[in-house]
Amino acid sequence: MSHVRIEKPRPHTSVIILDRPERMNSMAFDLAVPLHEAIAEVARDNDTWCVILTGTGRGFCSGADTQTTEPPPNIEGMTLTRIATHSMSILADLVPAMRRMPQPVIGAINGAAIGGGLCLTLGADIRLAAESAYFRAAGINNGLTATELGLSFLLPRAIGSSRAFEIMLSGRDVSASEAAAIGLVSRTVPDAELMDAALDLADQINGWSTQGVQLTKKMMWSGLETASLQAAIELESHTQLFVRLTTKNFEEATRARKEGRKPVFED
Repeated sequence: MSHVRIEKPRPHTSVIILDRPERMNSMAFDLAVPLHEAIAEVARDNDTWCVILTGTGRGFCSGADTQTTEPPPNIEGMTLTRIATHSMSILADLVPAMRRMPQPVIGAINGAAIGGGLCLTLGADIRLAAESAYFRAAGINNGLTATELGLSFLLPRAIGSSRAFEIMLSGRDVSASEAAAIGLVSRTVPDAELMDAALDLADQINGWSTQGVQLTKKMMWSGLETASLQAAIELESHTQLFVRLTTKNFEEATRARKEGRKPVFED
């Protein structure tokens, strides 16, 4: 039985569900591998315009599994050091895989997001948190580093370096309300309303140009790594001109505004 499910509760929105609640959706290989497969499957689905990532039970993802689990796939004939490198590469590519998805990803964080689970939330483009959710950079608690799966790059950019240092070095829990206050999540909602809030947000995003939305995601991620303001402006200018000159979206938006209706973008 797979520990990852894909559902499509509304048009053009796919929900990827981490489904190992008895282990708080810990990042064992029997969850990480099917999660990779689900990400790839949804990314290829041209009828999916927006993606939601969430978990079942009381944990979004509790990070590394501390119990004996299935070994990583395809390790026959490997030495221990090669197995270690191979294992880490499976986990380390989860956030880049989410980034490579053309669709925007909404993280619906339903509970504990610990260690690799915290990192996984930062692979989402937008984060909504249930009021019961909490976050912890748990590597430091386990005698390791708090830096894993891109956290040292993503967390300072999300909340600023001083807060990121403090959270990562202290190993303390960050509540959902604090996460919203410091910008780690967009907002919090009551637990029972989390999925409806994420689906409603997806519906709103899906009402815009699919091309415009996907290129906006691409440009936002590129902007995190762009070295200068001028370089960012150059990228934005070419992207904006591309959509403006290769679609009739702007004309449709103008007509819809005059006619008092919602635009229908055909890209």
